[in-house]
Order: sequence, then structure tokens, then C-alpha cells
Amino acid sequence: MQIAEKLSITLPAEMVKVIRDKVVSGAYSSNSEVIREAMRGWLEREQLLKNLDIAIAAGISDAEAGRVHDVEATRDELKRRFS
Repeated sequence: MQIAEKLSITLPAEMVKVIRDKVVSGAYSSNSEVIREAMRGWLEREQLLKNLDIAIAAGISDAEAGRVHDVEATRDELKRRFS
């Protein structure tokens, strides 16, 4: 079981309105639930960006090491596979 910690935060009025509107609409049962969902999305985005950075670094490393394919040959191969 995760231990929860209470935080006090200050948000701009526009953000508060979005949170309260989500609760009033019934989409969420509390302000905290809205913020937890937003945090999950933010953490997921951070992980996706980290993975993208890793993939880009691998691609750059491959290119620098000469592990590349001719663009025309690759394009022809893709056309062949997906036509």
C-alpha cells in the first residue's frame, strides 16, 4: 500500500476551474483524483520523452558508426513491403 502525503499547492484560477469542472461533471470524484490523473499523464509523457531521447542517441550512434542504409534502397523496400 502506498503512503499518501498531503500537499498544499497554489494554482492559477484557470487551472482551478478546470479541476473543479472535472469534478462537477462527474468525470472525477475529487480534486485530488484529477491532479493524480494529471500527474500520471505527466510522468508517462516524461518516460516517453526519455525513451525518445534514448532512441535518438542510438540512431546518432549508429549513423556515426556507419550503420546506415541508403535512403533510396530503404524507400524501395518499404514500397515493396506495403504495396
